[in-house]
Amino acid sequence: MPSACKPKSGVVLLDTRTHTPEHEHAVHLKLADGLACLLGCQCVQPDHSPSASDGYYYLPTETLIDSKRYAAIGICGEQDLFGGLVASPYMATKAISHPLPAGASFPPGWTDAFARQASDALLRGYTVFSKADARTAAQLLLVDGPLRVKPVLACAGRGQQVITTANALEPLLAGMNDEALALWGLVLEEDLSDVQTFSVGQVRVGGLTCSYHGTQQLTHDHHGTEVYGGSDLVVVRGDYQALLQLPLEDHLRLAINQAMVYEQAAEQHFPGFIASRRNYDIARGVDAQGHLRSGVLEQSWRLGGASSAELLALQAFSDDPALQRVRASTHEVFGTPDLPTDATLFYQGNDSELGQLSKFARIREHDHSE
Repeated sequence: MPSACKPKSGVVLLDTRTHTPEHEHAVHLKLADGLACLLGCQCVQPDHSPSASDGYYYLPTETLIDSKRYAAIGICGEQDLFGGLVASPYMATKAISHPLPAGASFPPGWTDAFARQASDALLRGYTVFSKADARTAAQLLLVDGPLRVKPVLACAGRGQQVITTANALEPLLAGMNDEALALWGLVLEEDLSDVQTFSVGQVRVGGLTCSYHGTQQLTHDHHGTEVYGGSDLVVVRGDYQALLQLPLEDHLRLAINQAMVYEQAAEQHFPGFIASRRNYDIARGVDAQGHLRSGVLEQSWRLGGASSAELLALQAFSDDPALQRVRASTHEVFGTPDLPTDATLFYQGNDSELGQLSKFARIREHDHSE
């Protein structure tokens, strides 16, 4: 990172969404403050439209799309943002995780070369950009068992449906907008049972790199619905190779290697792709034939639920050059819990959409080099 040493004049929260819930906005501001501290500057709210000459570091709320647009405000490399930048809309979603069925339509910039190179890291499935192609993909997949229909803009598994017959696809397609489908795509994927989901990721900020593996927890919201409840990460100083030096169970080693294969394919086949925050969800489960399967479900090249833990790990590594490994976790708790004494609070309040909620992160274990 040749530009990593150039100091930043301030950290700017770049909210590109039409609506951000208040609890998320509060977390984003806290993350921006933490990143500013790491970079030796202040979190700022510019009173003008930023330009490249301002020298800002950005915290976008989504994966950014269109390199030329963001170069104008100074985002040219991973040293300029916490998150990622891609050339085309579909590259920002789980649509990249599968090839097209033969003869299918596709948007500008699409390449099957990504899925070909990453094939050993993927589950069986197809990405489609039209309803006709969705029907074709469903026929191909249903020969082997149930399939999962996955809207690419939904997160945390929302909106997904498992179907066992081609007819069951029709009511799902009926509610979809053709133009949105042609732009963003839709994923149809083999359905697994007894699924475990692992997270593998890496963050690079201000010359520091740390990598991790972890798991996600579920909790119940005020309506009794199961929702994301936090992440538990083992974080090492350094890249994925440093992570692979840990004593790991075989399925974790496989998950890390699959994330690496997926990421290398993206770097090779998506021109202009940059990311300083990389996170991959890898599923391990049993297919309809009873075979154990493992594959990357999707990428997150933007801040995410684990980012408060990532920030605490970066801060710990920055503060102590001898530190090689930490255990960091994020927690989202509904109601009014007693917080652990080592909790770093990112949000606590009565959110207008979710009700009483606390979001905090912890570092519970430090390993120094011998």
